[in-house]
Amino acid sequence: MQLTVLGCSGSAPGPDQPTSGYLVEAGGVRIAMELGSGVFGRLMRHCDPFDLDAVLLSHLHLDHCADFSSLTVYRREHPAPPYDVTERRLPVFAPAHAPSRLAAAHAASQAELATTDLTDTFDFVPLAPGRYEVGPVEVEVAAMRHICESYGFRISHGGVSLVFSGDTVPCPELVRLARGADLLLADSAWRAQAGRANYLHMSGREAGEVAAAAGVRRLVLTHLLPWSDHAGVLADAVEAFPGPVTLAAPGAVHTL
Repeated sequence: MQLTVLGCSGSAPGPDQPTSGYLVEAGGVRIAMELGSGVFGRLMRHCDPFDLDAVLLSHLHLDHCADFSSLTVYRREHPAPPYDVTERRLPVFAPAHAPSRLAAAHAASQAELATTDLTDTFDFVPLAPGRYEVGPVEVEVAAMRHICESYGFRISHGGVSLVFSGDTVPCPELVRLARGADLLLADSAWRAQAGRANYLHMSGREAGEVAAAAGVRRLVLTHLLPWSDHAGVLADAVEAFPGPVTLAAPGAVHTL
């Protein structure tokens, strides 16, 4: 299994840092996990968008799905697609309101809101806790604790597992999902701080504590805010987790 980081900035992009987006490849399957601002162009460096087998969207904040409209334009407007996109609709695993939410973001005007429909191009699969399959790859889904409907993913194939927290605060559901995983890609927006708003994100220390409680093999910190103390977030996670810890970076490839 291979994880390529396409973007990993939290909430807003940085100068050279798209927001959330990852390419997961395993068993001949290619999965785009999140499509935040600036991610689609990075995806094209590594994968023909027509070769994607699925898209996973943990939740529908724009820093995780803004470039879905770019994918829509590419699939609908490309002059020479390799197949009929209406006959081979791309599976999109996302919260149940994704079809209307993403259609509204793609509509060209207020007048088109009522008639914009993306289901001719995409096969939307509403997420709920449970297990799904993308070819030979298993995706386990668990509800996380964020300010909106949000999910974490455990992607498994060939005896290895990658867990992505999505956006969440520390919770038992994430510890269970990540138990014994080879890699935990964890929301780590900031350093621990007093008076932090509830149900937003983990700190680096909290991500480290979750990784330690779950017994994962390695931890990659992602979704750091452009104004966060990145070195401090990393140092806090290292104190809490005894295994290897790194910061996510665009273009970085992690092989499991």
